[in-house]
Amino acid sequence: MIRFLFKGLLRDKTRSLMPILIVAAGVALTVLMYCYMTGVLGEMIETTANYSAGHVKIMTHAYKKNKAQVPNDLALLNVNELISKVQKDYPTLKIVKRINFGGLLDSPDETGETKKQGIVAGISIDLLSKNSKELDRLNIRDALRKGRFPEKSNEVLLSDQFADKLELGPGSKVTLITSTMYGAMSIQNFVVAGTIDFGMEMMDRSGMIADITGIQDALDMKNACSEILCFLESHTYDDLEAIDIEQSFNAKYSDINDEFSPVMSRLKNESMMSGYFDYIDNFVGILIFIFLFAMSIVLWNTGLIGGLRRYGEVGVRLAIGEEKGHIYRSMIMESILIGIVGSVIGTIIGLGFSYWIQEVGINIGGMIKDSKMMVPTVFRAKITDTAYYIGFVPGLFSVVLGTMLSGIGIYKRKTAQLFKELDT
Repeated sequence: MIRFLFKGLLRDKTRSLMPILIVAAGVALTVLMYCYMTGVLGEMIETTANYSAGHVKIMTHAYKKNKAQVPNDLALLNVNELISKVQKDYPTLKIVKRINFGGLLDSPDETGETKKQGIVAGISIDLLSKNSKELDRLNIRDALRKGRFPEKSNEVLLSDQFADKLELGPGSKVTLITSTMYGAMSIQNFVVAGTIDFGMEMMDRSGMIADITGIQDALDMKNACSEILCFLESHTYDDLEAIDIEQSFNAKYSDINDEFSPVMSRLKNESMMSGYFDYIDNFVGILIFIFLFAMSIVLWNTGLIGGLRRYGEVGVRLAIGEEKGHIYRSMIMESILIGIVGSVIGTIIGLGFSYWIQEVGINIGGMIKDSKMMVPTVFRAKITDTAYYIGFVPGLFSVVLGTMLSGIGIYKRKTAQLFKELDT
């Protein structure tokens, strides 16, 4: 029966071609919208990962408990050896060192006396290594407003707003007054290489970015750092993969009885990220539900109209003695075949466009060229397992439902009305 109906659809293009094309278009749009929304909203999570959390992050137990205070006296030691071990155990991870620091930034005048001072909140990253991806990871290249990027370990970047407050510019000398890892006072001179706009109020008020080697010297943190951030090979956060790495690392290296032993924490466990993940999932779910509902209405109407237009055919089949139930079931089977074929074609098309947007992205740099925010200028889609079947919801069930509702009229056909229709 199915084979017979399938051959009928292939031979009668007027009955199958247009419905299949409509279903394929609706499914392709559904899949593309789902992948794009998932990717764009996921960028918010990736921004958090790039700035402060990584996909998984290594700290000491003591630092983790008090990380809001940025306690560098509880930082990781012998980090080069630890990174070598982690890289050997997890060769696909991209590993970077970070030091968060704070203190007082002094702006001297021509005679070397204090002109202005301000509280600084800084982050040190690898700015000088040839293979470092930190500038791109933090999207700093597009945020530069004045000067250039640091080329030496004693050169820093200040937020443009903070630099104006301290009356500083490219080439100005500044003095960082802070405490070392061991609690001693540290006074270190730096040169302002350039200024940037973070696009975040807190960072714009007092932000500073420095090379990690210069800060290690200033804070007496040779072969030490606040945190080790690790990024998955896929460049996107995968909670299941992160859980496996977290549990494996902690089982091998972490000792809960030693507050200075390393402990790994995944992104979802950081601060309020767990609630944020749930919020993103719910938000995506609501948007997709609304879109699926709208597409379902469109495809339901397709099935309904298609069924109504075939009442003449139904009348002929009834006139030659075919049972109403058999006609009804055959129409439903045809709609199932149309829904499956259209959904498969639409899913392939939708995944194709989604993959292109995932790899190439949509560049909105021209739209935000005057923006001061350090936000990604390229939005990408993200293909997940759900994308492979989500299009079948409107593509299959809606068309079948439309055919079922329109087919109810078969049982209401009267013999007298039937012959009248055949006469005309």
